[in-house]
This record gives sequence, C-alpha cells and structure tokens, in this order.
Amino acid sequence: MLKPADWNNTKRYYDLKSFWRNRFGSRVYKLQIDAGFTCPNRDGTVSTGGCIYCDGRGSRLRQAGPLPSVSEQIRKGKEYYTTHRNAGKFIAYFQTFTNTYGPLDKLRALYEEALAEDDVVGLSVGTRPDCIPDDVIDLFQGYAKHSHVWLELGLQSIHNRTLQCINRGHSAETYINAVHRASGKNIHICTHIIVGLPGETQENMLETARVIATLPIQGIKIHLLLALKGTVMGDLYEQAKITLLSKEEYITTVCDMLEILPPEMVIQRLTADGYRDIFLAPQWAVNKMEVLNAIDRELERRNTFQGIRYVKNG
Repeated sequence: MLKPADWNNTKRYYDLKSFWRNRFGSRVYKLQIDAGFTCPNRDGTVSTGGCIYCDGRGSRLRQAGPLPSVSEQIRKGKEYYTTHRNAGKFIAYFQTFTNTYGPLDKLRALYEEALAEDDVVGLSVGTRPDCIPDDVIDLFQGYAKHSHVWLELGLQSIHNRTLQCINRGHSAETYINAVHRASGKNIHICTHIIVGLPGETQENMLETARVIATLPIQGIKIHLLLALKGTVMGDLYEQAKITLLSKEEYITTVCDMLEILPPEMVIQRLTADGYRDIFLAPQWAVNKMEVLNAIDRELERRNTFQGIRYVKNG
C-alpha cells in the first residue's frame, strides 16, 4: 500500500490543512465561537459534576465578561486572520460546551447568524452524542446543501467502563447511534477521543481507534489526557492516584492509531493543550509543536503512514 497521492501533502497523515486546501483550493481558518451554551452533564439534566477532566470555566472570552454576539466574535476573528494570515475563507466553530443543547429555534438563529457573515463557508459544531435529536440533524442536513458542515462528537473512549469512570454521562452505544443517524446526509462527522484515560491499557486505546475506523465518520481529534487544577482529574493527579502517559507512550499510541485509521479520515488534532494558569501535567505536553514533530519523526522512523494497517469492512 502506498501513501494516497490525493492528500497532496508531505505529511504521513491527512491533516486538516491539506483537507481544506483540497476542498477549497486555499487555506481555511476555524473561528472559535462561545455562544453561551452549557452542558447537560453540568446543569443537572445528566449530572452536575461534568467530566472529571473538564474545569468547567468555558472559553477565555466567557471568563472576561459578557459574551459578544456570534457575529461580533466572527468579525473579530476574521480581522485577525485577514491581517496576520491573509485569510479569505472561514469556518464558524461553535466550540464551548454542548453547542446543540438548546431549543431548535435558538440553534437555528445562532447558526444562521454565523453563516450570514461574509466569507464564512460553513459550520463546525462541537457537541455530545446524547444531544443530537433528529430535528437538529435535519437542520444540519439543510445547511449542508449550501455550506460545509462538520458535526464534532465527543466520545473519548469506546469502553463504557471508562465512560463511567470519567463521568461522561452517556454510553458508547449512544455515540454509535448518533453517528449512524447523522451519516449519509452530507454532514461531515468528527470524533473526539482522549488517549491516556485512567485504567486504560494501550490495547484499550487502540480498540477505540479500531471501532472508529469501522464507522462512517470523516474526521478525528486525538487529545492527550491533561491534569488541570480545579478538576477531579487534577485532584487525583496531585494525590498520586493516577499516572499520566510518558511522551514516548503517547507518541507510540498515536502512531499506532494513525496506522489503523482509514487513509481518507481527516486528522484534525493530534495532541492537546490546556490553560497555562491551571495546567498541572504532563510537563512534556506544554510544547505542542515538539509533540507534533515527535509524531512526525516516529512515523518517519517506522517508514509508515496513516491507514497502512487499515482493514476495510466487507
């Protein structure tokens, strides 16, 4: 098997920058939006504690005071990227907390406010798989007729025992059901997973990637587990009740995952970074670019690339 020529890049995986260039013929930038949503895992609908790794503060913009409107956030973001990056196309990224958690009319108004802005070519909406009713999927399907739409679903692990451990508040089956209900509707689906969750072996983590590789999704974000002050995970770390992955373990696991994921799957993220003011560990993760470079070096050392061990169903 050869590296796919249609990636049109020098990477050993299909990164988001290459996907944008192939799709739109130019760089596309995601504009992060905090639309004021909360989460059913925090407001009492599912739980009040949230996931044990989440500090619950939301975006820096939210911490600074009253949130500007969606259109104001987009305009400010566009101003930065057009000035510093000569950008011309943008995706409105509804990022903070659960961005489908609200009445349909409210969601429609927020999404359409974003799409009405000049040079916004689509949406990327982060949410939970238990907050995707069919009417919201239908709404996205309608937008996908004229705009580029990503639905970003937080999974973290395919193992229900892990989901219970991290107080995720939904099952793997709920995630799989959401994927199948949203597939085949011209909606791009991206799955978020976390590497290094408590109690998981490397084989457990690779099993998450194997299951994802069988599903009709188009993108993935791979995050490193971080210990942050003010979270249950941070407390467990400070009490020496959990051990975080070493850099070598993380690099090995990520590269193993890349090898078994489909070659056409867009790799949107390969590590994670947290707020510096509450960051505890692992210290090696502070230098995000070095982590990405280490992944590149390991893939080169192996002389391998994304999808080389992918086994297609059927």
